[in-house]
Amino acid sequence: MTTMRKIIIDDQEIEVDGAMTLIQACEQVGVEVPRFCYHERLSIAGNCRMCLVEVVGGPPKPAASCAMQVRDLRPGPEGQLPVVKTNSPMVKKAREGVMEFLLINHPLDCPICDQGGECDLQDQAMAYGVDFSRFREPKRAAEDLDLGPLVETHMTRCISCTRCVRFTSEVAGVMQMGQTGRGEDSEITSYLGQTLDSNLQGNIIDLCPVGALVSKPYAFTARPWELTKTESIDVMDALGSNIRVDTKGREVMRFLPRNHDGVNEEWLADKSRFVWDGLRRQRLDQPYIREGGKLQPTTWANALEKAALAMTDKKVFGLIGDLVPVEAAFALRQLVVGLGGSVECRTDGAQLPAGNRSAYVGTATIEDIDNAKSIQLIGTDPKVEAPVLNARIRKAWGKGANIGLVGKKIDLTYDYVHMGDSHADLLALLKDKSSNLLNGPSIVILGQAALQGVDGSAILAAVMDLCTKTDSKLMILHTAASRVGAMDVGCTTEGGLKKIFETSEVVYNLGADEIDIEPGPFVIYQGSHGDRGAHRADIILPGAAYTEENGLFVNTEGRPQLAQRAGFAPGDAKENWAILRALSAELSATLSYDSLAQLRQVLVEEFPHLSMIDQVPNNDWSIEVGGKLGKGIFDVAVSDYYLSNPIARASVLMAELSSNAKARITAPLAAE
Repeated sequence: MTTMRKIIIDDQEIEVDGAMTLIQACEQVGVEVPRFCYHERLSIAGNCRMCLVEVVGGPPKPAASCAMQVRDLRPGPEGQLPVVKTNSPMVKKAREGVMEFLLINHPLDCPICDQGGECDLQDQAMAYGVDFSRFREPKRAAEDLDLGPLVETHMTRCISCTRCVRFTSEVAGVMQMGQTGRGEDSEITSYLGQTLDSNLQGNIIDLCPVGALVSKPYAFTARPWELTKTESIDVMDALGSNIRVDTKGREVMRFLPRNHDGVNEEWLADKSRFVWDGLRRQRLDQPYIREGGKLQPTTWANALEKAALAMTDKKVFGLIGDLVPVEAAFALRQLVVGLGGSVECRTDGAQLPAGNRSAYVGTATIEDIDNAKSIQLIGTDPKVEAPVLNARIRKAWGKGANIGLVGKKIDLTYDYVHMGDSHADLLALLKDKSSNLLNGPSIVILGQAALQGVDGSAILAAVMDLCTKTDSKLMILHTAASRVGAMDVGCTTEGGLKKIFETSEVVYNLGADEIDIEPGPFVIYQGSHGDRGAHRADIILPGAAYTEENGLFVNTEGRPQLAQRAGFAPGDAKENWAILRALSAELSATLSYDSLAQLRQVLVEEFPHLSMIDQVPNNDWSIEVGGKLGKGIFDVAVSDYYLSNPIARASVLMAELSSNAKARITAPLAAE
């Protein structure tokens, strides 16, 4: 039960929840309080003392506003409201003293520090710093840590705010960082000098308020004021994390997370953050045609003419890859269906039913996880398939939620009840109606590994039946960013891939690099990287990557989001929808739009829910009818997290991270 309290902050009267801290109450009235250690998504440390305020009538010294609650304030002697001052002479002197203290040992590295221009210490030194120092003692130094290939450390700059320690232990769930020593000897270090083993470690770069933790791949490449910043959507997993793409000229220099409480809060997975070097390598920048068994460069006119010739009067089938925006998937479906063919987006063989959105998206939102009392995972490893979602499940676990898992036994960074790893164990759960699913608001998260077998549709039907009987919400955790959007626009074929490969004469492969197309059909590949799909192709049409075209992506909970273009595709590569529009004209089956705006108009007329940008449409619950559950053991949907798509496989850094992850699994043991 919340108790509201009235207080006065800088002559403004406000009524706030008594459980709020003073720093939160100050934010309610628009008063900014400087801070280094406080972060709204981490526990309170209260150790930098930068957020000092004056509490009138309290002790004759400033109080740390991050560690004092509103309900701790006392009224005046005659019942007057408690008064807090954030700009009095006492506060100003105290903050200047704290800043001077923090700068005793801080090196004058600003000209060569990667944090320069976006550094909290720089910003607050402008407001509270002085142009002299009373300290003449030598500055102390600290040894730099080796945290791995992602995070570069300069520990002499560290101000011991402990944000990195709290993030890794509370959010990422790895107990590898801590603080040792006291006074001048205190330092942040990693346990036994280990490198960090987490898919979320890059977030400590954003959290560090000084230049002690910076991005190793981005080091010394650009200054923030040189970069063009574009708001976009991440496609490395199906979560749809909100990102900012920073470009310098034509090159992407880095990805940063944007705050979105409903999706990724303000965190970003490491693959999503550091995959940018894969956008520069292995790029397709001109069309190719296979002649005499070898791919030869050609012109767009010739490539489109040959592609149209190959498709005329043939059985054409389309494949939708994992990174394709909705507009391109829709354009391909219109083109191929117009030629009498069909299109398939379920390239991993997942038994997802067409037309029933509650069965291939579910009914739960990502935000529902926060208040869930019980979460049942089936055939999924969220730590790999969606690391930021896994952090959210860990947060729910921290609040007391019960977690159950039917699937491969893995380390999820939180405790869970392992209910087995086979289809028989799932059957036992369905019969048992497990007690932990009946405990308050509950969510069932069903992964792709459970849906990829021959009895995938039976598993889906049984799980939907379980959700109905236990009043649980269902979330289908996808692994491909394009999957939900492509299914929304009808890119499915009765019988799936098997039927396509049995009857097709021409396969139009739109960025599907995760499957092998057997010898037989003529293959036209449209994509951004020279990966598996391009190697098999007879004609290659170079397309744009996700940072090089405006596109719509629908995330795993069914939320349509817009990715904005941050740069241009290299060489002669074109936007994906535009290639399909040009090809349709060559085929004399011209699509009815000449611009992306017109395409979206046609798209929204047919599928109105795709106009609900950044909203989660409600899906009408309709249970699937499935067959009999088979036998077998649940496998994993993503075998190598760091190399799961063509952009990641083109990245040198992702290859190094993949190699390091394998080395950790097979670490040598000393003989006893």
